[in-house]
Amino acid sequence: QVQLVESGGGLVQPGGSLKLSCQASGFSFNNYAMTWVRQAPGKGLEWVSSISGTYGIIRRYADSVKGRFSISRDNSKNTLNLQMNSLKPEDTAVYFCAKNLDGDSYSSYEPPRGQGTQVTVSS
Repeated sequence: QVQLVESGGGLVQPGGSLKLSCQASGFSFNNYAMTWVRQAPGKGLEWVSSISGTYGIIRRYADSVKGRFSISRDNSKNTLNLQMNSLKPEDTAVYFCAKNLDGDSYSSYEPPRGQGTQVTVSS
């Protein structure tokens, strides 16, 4: 059974940093691309970033976070990470990790399964 548990969110001032983590279990983590998505209050899911499977060579970012966020994976720990720097109020959202359908970072991702982690950027 696929399980994804997000952590690391919190309240941070504009310009600050946070590192989100996603602990995966129940599938061969290294074989699949992984994705971060977010949902701001009153809005739908927004794609944030994806990383390819195995070595994580391909990393893609939404224009809104490019240059500020960095996705990575640790296959030895079945963990997906999202380093978020220079945070802005518009980054406020619940962040979810999701498993892609295969190892291609361009593949579709499955609906998020976890509870997500709240990120609030405010002074």
